[in-house]
Amino acid sequence: MPTPDADNGGLFLPDGFRALVVTDSIGPTRHIAVNGNGDIYAKLRIPNGDKGNVALRDTNEDGKADIIQRFGNYRNDGTFATEMRIHKDYLYFSSELVIYRQKLTANKLIPEGVPEILLVDQYPIRWHNAKSLAFDEQDNMYVTFSAPTNVCEDWYSVPENTVANVKGKMPCPELKGLAGIWKFDANKLDQRQSDGQLYATGVRSVVAMSWNSEDHSLYAVNHGRDYLNTHAPDHFSAWQNAVLPAEEFIKIKEGDDYGWPYSYFDPFKNKRMLAPEYNGDGSQEVTDFTDPIMGLPAHWAPNDLLFYKGDQFPKRYQQGAFIAFHGSTNRTPYPQAGYIVAFIPFINGAPVGTWEVFADGFTGVDTVFQMPDAQFRPMGLSEGPDGSLYISESRNGKIWRILFLEEKDHFTDQHLIGMECRKSRSYLKIPNEKLDDLSYKKPSL
Repeated sequence: MPTPDADNGGLFLPDGFRALVVTDSIGPTRHIAVNGNGDIYAKLRIPNGDKGNVALRDTNEDGKADIIQRFGNYRNDGTFATEMRIHKDYLYFSSELVIYRQKLTANKLIPEGVPEILLVDQYPIRWHNAKSLAFDEQDNMYVTFSAPTNVCEDWYSVPENTVANVKGKMPCPELKGLAGIWKFDANKLDQRQSDGQLYATGVRSVVAMSWNSEDHSLYAVNHGRDYLNTHAPDHFSAWQNAVLPAEEFIKIKEGDDYGWPYSYFDPFKNKRMLAPEYNGDGSQEVTDFTDPIMGLPAHWAPNDLLFYKGDQFPKRYQQGAFIAFHGSTNRTPYPQAGYIVAFIPFINGAPVGTWEVFADGFTGVDTVFQMPDAQFRPMGLSEGPDGSLYISESRNGKIWRILFLEEKDHFTDQHLIGMECRKSRSYLKIPNEKLDDLSYKKPSL
């Protein structure tokens, strides 16, 4: 077991957990994958050029990467290139428009040969274009085709340069080929979207998606819509704009419809509500769509989801869900929020209780007035062969490794008290509706 950093790499963790920095700055990083021998693969967020992947190896077992090598003989396109997965000895990764894979060879850090093309997205590059992946036990590959708009707005319904009272297109044309998750053959090359099967629809934007081998089900965390106040100022306040709607933690069955763009999920009412662009005023429940298994805080941008399979961590973490929250960008005049790795306990394939703060300290500041104030933005999660948890961030490409170094059987709820207290921080608590708390007022210059 490597020696953790004295300051845990700047992170705050539950008692008994320690951290070390594997690498400090490999470049803006999206998702990561850790191989069975401990090698790490990271997907860079670069808009063009080649060599968009990074391979890292620790040769002296101190936990620090001492070989760091760029690779990837493929064309990058767009900054939402996101995925990095290992499935059955293949390294799968994506640009915005293409999903690739390369064969991993034992003891070789860099995959050999030219990347194989599994899937090409024939739509032009657009917003929310990440190609997130998950794999089941039957070699099916699940791929996100997210919606490029916020709520399928019909901008011809309002005067030019006006956003208030905009209507939504009915029916929404984006639902024909976007705003959903498709299922493909994980081993078939040169596929197009028409080769796949629509698995679920009404999903605005999913970057965090994972197959849970415990209950053999697909899970994701959907980014909720924005701009309730600016689109419908007569019905929603600026405060409601900051705390609504939920980011939706969803368990996906084939044929599910999660209601985008016609609805949103209210985490306070625990109900799905009619969207204002479709004549909702915040009081009308809709029951035609699938509900999430849990509503999570608004605008926190969940960007990775991992079900813990190892046994290094205490029993309460086994089979539970870790979620990396990239952090909000548009809650002004309230502080931005999120920027943590959370944990949700699971028992028998269902979440128990609510979310917990697992890893904090990424912001580097007490109050995030604007997104650039945050020093780091948690992005990717992966589990190492010894049960360590790896976390990447998207600003500089720092990667942490989380270890548990005490007796697992001695871990109790008392070890969580310090992390529960962190929920009082401005980027984790529900903001004061009246905006009269001094902690929410940006100092004058």
